[in-house]
Amino acid sequence: MSAVAEQPTERPKKAGGGAWLILAMLLLGLVLGIVAGRSGDGWREPLVQAAGLVGGLWLDALRMTVIPLVIALLVNGIVGSADAARAGGIAAKAVAWFMAFYVFSAAVGGFGMQLLTQVFPLPAEGAAALRAGLAGVDQSQTAAAVPSVADFFKSIIPPNPIAAAANDQILPLVFFTVVFAFALARVAEERRRAALGFFEAVGDAMLMVIGWVLWLAPAGVLALAFTVGAGAGGSALGAVAHYVVLVSLLGIVVLVAALLVGILVARIRPGLFLKAIAGPAAVAGSTRSSLASLPAMLTGAEILGVDERRADILLPMAVALFRATGPAMNIGVVVYVAHWFGIAIPLPSLLIGIAVAAIASIGAVSLPGQISFITSIAPISLAMGIPIEPLALLIAVETIPDTFRTVGNIVADLAVTGVIARSEGDELVGGRAAADRA
Repeated sequence: MSAVAEQPTERPKKAGGGAWLILAMLLLGLVLGIVAGRSGDGWREPLVQAAGLVGGLWLDALRMTVIPLVIALLVNGIVGSADAARAGGIAAKAVAWFMAFYVFSAAVGGFGMQLLTQVFPLPAEGAAALRAGLAGVDQSQTAAAVPSVADFFKSIIPPNPIAAAANDQILPLVFFTVVFAFALARVAEERRRAALGFFEAVGDAMLMVIGWVLWLAPAGVLALAFTVGAGAGGSALGAVAHYVVLVSLLGIVVLVAALLVGILVARIRPGLFLKAIAGPAAVAGSTRSSLASLPAMLTGAEILGVDERRADILLPMAVALFRATGPAMNIGVVVYVAHWFGIAIPLPSLLIGIAVAAIASIGAVSLPGQISFITSIAPISLAMGIPIEPLALLIAVETIPDTFRTVGNIVADLAVTGVIARSEGDELVGGRAAADRA
């Protein structure tokens, strides 16, 4: 089994308080906020101010982990990918496929969400009410404006990376980190391993901090939802449902694309491919974890007839490095928030977001979405100049889209494994032993 798949065991496994508890707090907060909004200013204003303070502090606690975690995960992901590519031809093909699919996925998410919000827009009165509802949360650290074309070219190379990090200038920071990571990948192995140990420790520590912050998620989400409910009224509930449906649709589009890759590019019979992904999809849908689905994916690869030695390299690599739906759904969330706030996104800014979504996915965390939600999406928001405050509220409904994320990821993992196995000579007509067990 590839060493790329080895992951620290200390990382948090789920959001504190449980995903369903957080979702319940979202609904409770919205309902209580709606009731308070109808009770008059005597009760409403003090409660909204208190809830805005609690929600803002919790949001700041999440925000403080973004910069160090993005740097650590990008360095680890890029150097790990480079090491994997040097390990052999199969690994190099896998990394190439992962990166190509990331760019495709990010483009689907960016352009797809723009199309979806045009065809199925959030009602103007609902969007205005939601904006009013978030007015009680401190937004002083939100990016001020969507960057122009000139801003993009002026800022892509940071004269001072430390200042870029301090000012939440994600695009130049990502550029510097990528260059640094590729340079580190060429350093002598002994020194490279020493440096990687530092970044792995930083990443693990930040994930631990996120775990602690998420233990407070029920209280933070309750406070934010109360603030939104008090300002938005009953339209808040419909807006949340609208968001869940549109973001989930992006995951479904990427899932269908992965199915087509397996059937058309890997040339796997549709019935055989569906049989191979049935077990892993069931595990992925129930656990929302690609890592937990790995044993079932190995069985699925055997059903396809993938050589066991190749599967033992490709699938652990895919679990460690490849999250096909991530770029699409992450940038989709950002474009949706822009739609919510009535912010027009020019093409250059959308392309910036697509680039950051694809690059940042290299070091994304292979854990349930409520752990990685803020740290995966906030860099895209900051790069595009879109407010990040709504993310702390939307994390509460990530349970539903995250199911589509994980199922789409494991389908793409098996599809790309099939493509590479076919290129290496495997027939992919079915494995007898695994077929008998199925």
